[in-house]
Amino acid sequence: MLPGETVATGAVLEECEFCGEEPTEGVMSSPAGYYVGYSCCMPFSRETRYFGSYEEAEKALVLYRV
Repeated sequence: MLPGETVATGAVLEECEFCGEEPTEGVMSSPAGYYVGYSCCMPFSRETRYFGSYEEAEKALVLYRV
């Protein structure tokens, strides 16, 4: 990942220009799999690699928050 590409590498969580909310972290999914990232009305970032199951990504979310 490039500097500033993710919250972990410096991307700034600001109020969304579309919905006015601040992005929150959680488990998300895409055709590539499940991942930990930030979103509000749309995905903001992907903070982890892709996982094969929701449960694996959820475990990563717990570790990511520590």
